[in-house]
Amino acid sequence: MAVSNQTGLPLGDPTVICYSPTKLLTNLSWTGDKVYKYDVPVFIMQIILIVSVTRLLFFILKPLRQPRVVSEILGGILLGPSVLGRSKKFAVIFFPQRGIMVLETMANIGLLFFLFIVGVQMDLAVIKSTGKKAMIIAILGMVAPFTIGTSVALLVPQPEGTKVSTSFLLFLGIAVSVTAFPVLARILAELKLLNTELGKIAMSSALINDMCAWVVLAIAIALSEKDAATLATSGVILSSVAFVLVCIYVVRPMIYWVIRQTPEGESVHEFYICLILTGVMVCGFITDGIGTHCIFGAFVYGLVIPNGPLGATLIEKLEDFVSGMLLPLFFAISGLRTDIRLLVGQESDQWGYLLLIVVLACAAKVGVTLLVAVYYQMPYQEGLALGLLMNTKGLIEIIILNVGQEQEVLDSTSFSVMVLVAVATTSIVTPTIMTIYKPARRLLPYKRRTIQRSKQESELRIVACVHTPRNVPPLLSLLEASNPTKRFPIHAYVLHLVELSGRASDMLIAHNTGMAGGGPALNQTQAQSNHIINALENYEQHAGGVSVLPLTAISPYISMHEDVCQLAEDKRVAFIILPFHKQQTVDGGMEVTHPAYRTINQNVLANAPCSVGILVDRGLGSSTRAAASYQIAVLFFGGPDDREALSYASRMVEHPGTCLTIIRFFPGEESRESKVPHNDDSNEAQRVLTVITDNEKDKQRDDEFIHTFRLKTANNKAIAYREELVYNGEETVAAIHSIDSAHDLYIVGKGQGTSPLTAGITDWSECPELGAIGDLLSSSDFAATVSVLVVQQYVGSEIQEGHGTPDSQAQQNDFYNNIHNMSPSPPTNGTQPMPQRGVSSGYGNSWST
Repeated sequence: MAVSNQTGLPLGDPTVICYSPTKLLTNLSWTGDKVYKYDVPVFIMQIILIVSVTRLLFFILKPLRQPRVVSEILGGILLGPSVLGRSKKFAVIFFPQRGIMVLETMANIGLLFFLFIVGVQMDLAVIKSTGKKAMIIAILGMVAPFTIGTSVALLVPQPEGTKVSTSFLLFLGIAVSVTAFPVLARILAELKLLNTELGKIAMSSALINDMCAWVVLAIAIALSEKDAATLATSGVILSSVAFVLVCIYVVRPMIYWVIRQTPEGESVHEFYICLILTGVMVCGFITDGIGTHCIFGAFVYGLVIPNGPLGATLIEKLEDFVSGMLLPLFFAISGLRTDIRLLVGQESDQWGYLLLIVVLACAAKVGVTLLVAVYYQMPYQEGLALGLLMNTKGLIEIIILNVGQEQEVLDSTSFSVMVLVAVATTSIVTPTIMTIYKPARRLLPYKRRTIQRSKQESELRIVACVHTPRNVPPLLSLLEASNPTKRFPIHAYVLHLVELSGRASDMLIAHNTGMAGGGPALNQTQAQSNHIINALENYEQHAGGVSVLPLTAISPYISMHEDVCQLAEDKRVAFIILPFHKQQTVDGGMEVTHPAYRTINQNVLANAPCSVGILVDRGLGSSTRAAASYQIAVLFFGGPDDREALSYASRMVEHPGTCLTIIRFFPGEESRESKVPHNDDSNEAQRVLTVITDNEKDKQRDDEFIHTFRLKTANNKAIAYREELVYNGEETVAAIHSIDSAHDLYIVGKGQGTSPLTAGITDWSECPELGAIGDLLSSSDFAATVSVLVVQQYVGSEIQEGHGTPDSQAQQNDFYNNIHNMSPSPPTNGTQPMPQRGVSSGYGNSWST
């Protein structure tokens, strides 16, 4: 059997390889026969060797932040004729000429299914929703290097009497202008830039770039056919267009029919999965037969698969085996075809020109991207980093180069140069970006990041997160209890958090009111979104003073908190409401709904640009409770979080059906005493003195805040205030258990640091993110089944460990203005007036930082 350029041999090599069809499996190695003389054992050895070498290289290069594609290509080069392949014994045993065909066949099967996965992961809706900025960057970032690359390619020396072919120019232009979308996604995820503005622009631009590259590649393949006449070329292009139309208008409706046959919440039947996977090979066979390429058919077929559970199931079944086992074979084949020895000698002028083309093309892409970024007033560093990201090479370029060599458009020298340059270009992207671009979180300059700083009459902006429709009723009850009126309006951005599956990039979808129910729910996620949107729309229509905007964030759980925090910052909200990761069971216990929800809550608490509340629902949204009445209790232990909790309750107290009980816990004299250790460690003594001073200042702020609140609400009969004196954590727990359980909601601050009031309680806390008291109230051991809202106040970047200190002079002024605008009134009967030290001339000194 004759093999040409498919074997890694030089083009035009007349070698004829003959093998017996019986030499597939060895019968017995004890007879002295060599195992490597049989095809299947050789193929198994090749897989083991390639996977082992590429994984080892990936482990070695991981500290240098190199993507996996670099280690896979380098592994192929290491095994190829450039390094280990120089040994004839090694080549005969592991990569005999007759074994290359089996290896290439399986590598192309793996490539076929990988391109199908890439098509499934791509979301064409991103192209529709992408902004003009990403579109211009994608188009100019491809046109500029393509033009420069093809122009300089005309200068490459050719054999006498020949001209540079159009196919060569097209393949070379695509190779130097394309951006590897899958590799870019992994680099952005590793750099934690996937959810930033830079990452979203890069992903959108790369997606558009890849789509254009596939179109040009199809044309280039059609033009590269041997003896291709104009009529034949036109037939290939028209047939390819017809294939795309059939996939869109025939295959896609059939896939939707399969989805409709699957009951909601259940997995797709295996028969349909096998049928769809068979379609990958059918589409590859069709496009290969019409003269395009089999990978083009698999990619288009993947694009028409709708996003949702079906796409996620297909990816789950294929990705590990295809990406981890079969795809490295394709990169290894590319490395085996790469021969560094060809770059020296008589053809050195040619590879020098090719290197010049690549350098100029990369510089053109960086320059054009930087100019567009500057035009849109992006920071210089972001523009430069974006240009480098758009030069990410890898899978797409390697595919183009391999197809070009198969079509005999690129010779072995050109192929080797382009492969090495692709590896070098991709390998420097991540380290260079880490050096020149260090993204710092830039908080938008808005002041009202806490409820305490928000004026009572101003609009309160909230980001409320939900995972399932079950989280909606308690959220709506909490919003209703927050007294939204025309005078005290509330603007709520309700964010439905959905795990990313079946897509290659994150999405944030804003829903218009009335859009739910506009068509059949094709999967469980869409059905849940419709239920949530309908409930929010119905509430907004019947409630006054509240505007609700439903949104859906689709991203991985590990980075989902970034979407929440980014939305809160963009919308300049003062409060984020998160659902607790546990839900109440029928017997009154608490069970975990999803472990990832807790991680999201912890990450939001650590990175939020405003105050945060975690809502533990125990029937707050129950239909059995009177919708117009709320019994709320605030447990006040002191500190900024408790002051924020009481600030939120102060908005609720304006509701006509709300009764508020404030219980302030005081430490007994014995628990207040703190002695400075008498030792020689002056630093330790200074630290203890600092803690004592900070605690005293914090207590003064608590006194002043409570005093101001009581003066303002002195004539409100629906507010009750009492104090509890406790000496330790045990008495604190007993006092909490003694509280009347006829409440609908407890509001408590998360609390920071240690306190004698909570001593010992934190030792057995299950959920530290709720704080000691919040964890106690939400535990299954707590007798009362009352919903709990745990509040953490935002602390500005200027604040040090003193946590309770205002983050700017403006906050102090706001606090003073609120006090001066209030008209003091005598307290109601049954309450004791607070000490008047808060209104003395030394009042402002207690706020000094």
